Amino acid sequence: MSGPRPGGVEAPAAHARRRVPERLDVRPLDRFRSFKVKLGILVGVSVTVAALLTQVSIRAGIEPLLSLPLVVIAALVSTQLLARGMTSPLRQMTAAAQAMARGDYSGPVRATSRDEVGQLAEAFSVMAAELEQTDRTRRDLVANVSHELRTPVAGLRAQLENLVDGVTEPDPAALEVALTETERLSQLVDHLLDLSRLDAGVIHLDLEEVELTPFLHEVVDAAALAAGGRDVRWIVDVDPPDLSVAADAARLHQVIHNLLENAARHSPAGGRIHISASRTGEDDGVRIDVDDEGPGIAREDRDRVFERFQRGGAADSSGGTGLGLAIARWAVGLHGGTIEVLDDPRSTGAQEGRSSLIRVVIPDPGPVA
Repeated sequence: MSGPRPGGVEAPAAHARRRVPERLDVRPLDRFRSFKVKLGILVGVSVTVAALLTQVSIRAGIEPLLSLPLVVIAALVSTQLLARGMTSPLRQMTAAAQAMARGDYSGPVRATSRDEVGQLAEAFSVMAAELEQTDRTRRDLVANVSHELRTPVAGLRAQLENLVDGVTEPDPAALEVALTETERLSQLVDHLLDLSRLDAGVIHLDLEEVELTPFLHEVVDAAALAAGGRDVRWIVDVDPPDLSVAADAARLHQVIHNLLENAARHSPAGGRIHISASRTGEDDGVRIDVDDEGPGIAREDRDRVFERFQRGGAADSSGGTGLGLAIARWAVGLHGGTIEVLDDPRSTGAQEGRSSLIRVVIPDPGPVA
């Protein structure tokens, strides 16, 4: 025999308790923009009610000992009704702050007045929404980092256990597998350190003139080594060949390297990865395009791929940390530039709204004539 559910009777009662304060929460003074004016009106209403009731009681011939308590009670009731509406946002913010301390950011704060308290309530609501987003980001970061760490750690542990148990001989191939997983762990740690610097805002740029032809060839060599012998072709095209840009070489290297690693992971066997650099059409900066022959990024994912732990297209078995493009956008932003996925009419997936063309634009006025 089942009894009543716990909350089956209490829920209507709680709802009724909430309705009573809502009926008393009248806000006739919301139209006034100053809390001081509201206090003045409150005092005026209280004095007026007391004076009127006193006058009525005198005309009615009621004894002062009897009429005085009634006048005081009436004045207090009118004051309480108006004051309750004035301070209602403050009570709601108190309750919402207590709920936020428990991790609940859904507490409503109704801001209907235009005075200082109303402005405070609006600011509080904005702050609560930002704190909720920050807390959600923190939870997602912890979950995603745990997931990303688990994969290489599990692979490395399994490989080492096989070597210890004698299941796998310690030949170069087995050691290369362990090294690959170790490098993947190292890359993830490096990316997380970059994100911590991003959040702390402690990065400063060391600007210098970077000659792009030797620079891009150097980045391509590093990316080809990191690609682990993937069957891809690298094409570098700089126009003019002596093109240079004022940038932080280390951060720009990080941007292009992350883009090339991403392109290599998504390129088919024998595919080409094209890196081109030239002045912008308005001649106010330098644009660097990275294009591959992979499946491309869907139009609806083009903004999302630059967020943390997001991926676009179809990754190969090597996977990725999901942080490379987020770090690239951050580093480009430090230069005041932009990074985006553009339509590539040469791509086979262009008709489906997919593209592998990523463009980086670094502001640079060029040499002064």
